[in-house]
Amino acid sequence: MLFRIFMAALCMVAFVGCNSQKDTTMDTHEFTNDLIHETSPYLLQHAHNPVNWKAWHPETLNEAKEKKKLLLISVGYAACHWCHVMEHESFEDSTVAAVMNKNYINIKIDREERPDIDQVYMSAVQLMTGRGGWPLNVIALPDGRPVWGGTYFSKAEWMGALQQIQKVYEDDPSKLEEYATKLTEGIQSVSLVAPNPNAVKFESSTMERSVETWAKKFDYKKGGLDYAPKFMMPNNYHFLLRYAHQTNNKKLKNYVITTLDQISYGGVYDHVGGGFARYSTDEKWHVPHFEKMLYDNAQLVSLYSDAYLVTKNEWYKQVVYETLNFVKRELTNKEGTFYSSLDADSLTTSGELEEGAFYVWQKPELETALGVEDYQLFADYYNVNAYGLWEHNNYVLIRKESDANFMDKHKLDKNTFLQKQKKWKQTLLNVRAKRERPRLDDKTLTSWNALMLKGYTDAYRVFGEVEFLKAALINANFIKEKQLANSGQLMHNYKKGKSTINAYLEDYAATIEAYISLYQVTFDQQWLDLSKKMTDYVYDHFYDDASGLFFFTSDKDAALVTRNIESSDNVIPASNSIMAKNLYKLSHYFSDKNYLERSQKMLHNIQANIEEYPSGYSNWLDLMLNFTDDFYEVVVVGAAAEEKRKALQKQYYPNKIIAGSATASSQPLLQNRFSDKDTHIFICVNNACKYPVTEVETAFKLLKDK
Repeated sequence: MLFRIFMAALCMVAFVGCNSQKDTTMDTHEFTNDLIHETSPYLLQHAHNPVNWKAWHPETLNEAKEKKKLLLISVGYAACHWCHVMEHESFEDSTVAAVMNKNYINIKIDREERPDIDQVYMSAVQLMTGRGGWPLNVIALPDGRPVWGGTYFSKAEWMGALQQIQKVYEDDPSKLEEYATKLTEGIQSVSLVAPNPNAVKFESSTMERSVETWAKKFDYKKGGLDYAPKFMMPNNYHFLLRYAHQTNNKKLKNYVITTLDQISYGGVYDHVGGGFARYSTDEKWHVPHFEKMLYDNAQLVSLYSDAYLVTKNEWYKQVVYETLNFVKRELTNKEGTFYSSLDADSLTTSGELEEGAFYVWQKPELETALGVEDYQLFADYYNVNAYGLWEHNNYVLIRKESDANFMDKHKLDKNTFLQKQKKWKQTLLNVRAKRERPRLDDKTLTSWNALMLKGYTDAYRVFGEVEFLKAALINANFIKEKQLANSGQLMHNYKKGKSTINAYLEDYAATIEAYISLYQVTFDQQWLDLSKKMTDYVYDHFYDDASGLFFFTSDKDAALVTRNIESSDNVIPASNSIMAKNLYKLSHYFSDKNYLERSQKMLHNIQANIEEYPSGYSNWLDLMLNFTDDFYEVVVVGAAAEEKRKALQKQYYPNKIIAGSATASSQPLLQNRFSDKDTHIFICVNNACKYPVTEVETAFKLLKDK
């Protein structure tokens, strides 16, 4: 088939980071296109390309239809390295631009602003090539149906492909039409979730088999899975930690702890400034792709907070505090909202844009900054040696041993060592502050902000740090006041005081989850009520009767090639798996059997996929644990409710929700349980409660008593 020639062009899956640029004025550049009117840093980066880029707007699509021109759709994001490479090689080249401008309507898309468009065309490219990544480049008919695509292309490959496809379009457009029809059918089938005809039945054996299948790929020595690159996948380890704890599986628990140790010891963790890069390029978590994404750090804060409850490992606490210091310092604006990412690339002293330049170190620089004596100790701790060497005499800091072992080896007491470590970090942070900073993607996304809001909430729940709760409340109120309408409708994007883009399912799911978590550390009923309002809005505008799941886009949004259902978990859990868990929790809070039945139905229809690919359904497995094991409603009512709530959350019980009030309440879980004489703790399963107690330690015993 003719299109096999097109598909033979090399595709490079690039899970690597790129760059963003500040807004600039038209009069200082030779070229300026329509992207100058956008707010996305990624789109603004391309606003001075000679390519006549346009944003995805109805008038752009209408222009393609009127002029009967093919669409050229290029998708990327601000922290994408290979997006930047292709821009420099092709999109900044006037010769390439001339071909693109003559034959195509060229559309640039920020995948973080428009994940709906990215999903559709990513599915197309994966069907065509068997792989995907960014930059994502697709050619489509004027009506938007794709006919060709890939990821990164060199200039020669790109030019050749564009010219060939245009020739086919001119000479024999029926071939493109035929292919587009077949490909569209394939795209539409990708996200279909068929109803499960069997009776609803969730069994612990399903999880046992799933974990056994999954464990065949575990790297028990270095953590994670037994191949590179290695992604952190926080939700995977959240589930595995919980499963190991509830089943008393010591081998699995040790594997999870090893993984968390190795990730945080590795170069993917920023030992100087805190926070995590996106993934490791190697099997020992050493050399990251240096971009820092808000969503990774948000979820890892939650994970390491819970891991601290299980292990009481002070290093995990330090990781949480350092990561949140990084978020506060580098990803938080004056409104208390969170920015999206930091680029992997930054300028070197010679003015070259280089990946990791901001984060790596050379020996002479470290010796000068730390002094000879401290340098020797530092170099041993962070492996400034053959183990920590990357390339071009650059070192990425990496640990190999616990603090206890290191202190014992060097005969250091804990206080002396911690003071030295603190001094090292501050000294190098000061040195690094003089370097050219990585560029910032300063847009605010509701879904990612909600993940970070939950991260702060979880950290407060575990550590009781009041500043964490303050940050959470500021952000929660921002979403409520700026992104949420009275109807329950959310907006997806925010920048420079303007809310834009109708929200996607991911925004609702993440915000509802965050608000439920916030209720559990404040007992402020408004967060539950807002969660219910958004949930009901999602039912009205996203629900798919056929599958029992939710579409990614609202019925208010303009139609795309297909309306996707996101069901498999990735670096962020699927919006449907989050919603299913939300429904489960809300069914308890509001005594709503309809919510519970819909949560069951969602899990039931996904169940057939779980055992085959458990790591892609870890959040669904977490929900399944709620159905197969006891799930507790912990209710605290009385004047000392807040004090007892704090004490109850100091131990790891992932199979519970908590509700409470210092006064009488009509909330179903609290109704008729208030006493002005004492504060009572009720331990319930499906609203069947044991006799109330007044002491937290007694309540813990009831939680353990099956």
